[in-house]
Amino acid sequence: MSGGEESRQPQPASEEDAARAHLYALIGRLFYDAPDSILLAQLCRADAAAGDDSAPLAQAWRALREACATAYPAVLKQEYDTLFVGVGKSEVTPYTSHYLRDTAPDRHLVRLRQQLEQMGLGRRTAAFEVEDHVSGVCDAMRFLIEHARPLAEQRLFFNEFVYSGAVAFFDRATRATSASFYRHVAAFARAFLEVEREAFEMEDEGESVSDENRSR
Repeated sequence: MSGGEESRQPQPASEEDAARAHLYALIGRLFYDAPDSILLAQLCRADAAAGDDSAPLAQAWRALREACATAYPAVLKQEYDTLFVGVGKSEVTPYTSHYLRDTAPDRHLVRLRQQLEQMGLGRRTAAFEVEDHVSGVCDAMRFLIEHARPLAEQRLFFNEFVYSGAVAFFDRATRATSASFYRHVAAFARAFLEVEREAFEMEDEGESVSDENRSR
């Protein structure tokens, strides 16, 4: 994706927001193509997740790092292509509109394109993937966070264009017959989105209480 605002210097983010943006970027990268040896080495050297070691996100992160330690790029490339590219039809489609049940995929894609245009983002001319590719919507979330867009705007995009389709995709990838390394990637990505969902819900509840107090 590209856009006029993407060329601007992003506003400084909090440490928490910087970590969120980094994880969205990582998930987008891993589902855009198989990791190379450099990325695998970086993940192996990455710090353990802060906080409760028994939390689902921490456990998923640890499992992913352990999988990286024994992974071979060529094998991962073959797994990625089998799962998400395929010959004729992929085993698991990475396009989030496919997993929505309450709206037609083409209508969802139209709304997504309109939203991306309002954000100042647009599809690169040379891009092969349609905008609802899981990597694309994760990159859009990264953009919103790095540019310090209001949490309400982040929450709206997350709820309408990320969570439902992406979580269903991650679940499908986790169950896929050909998935091995990507079972860990999908489990980690899903755990992260659940943390995001809970945080947005808490923020929404806080705003509701604040509005109620002001109306008294």
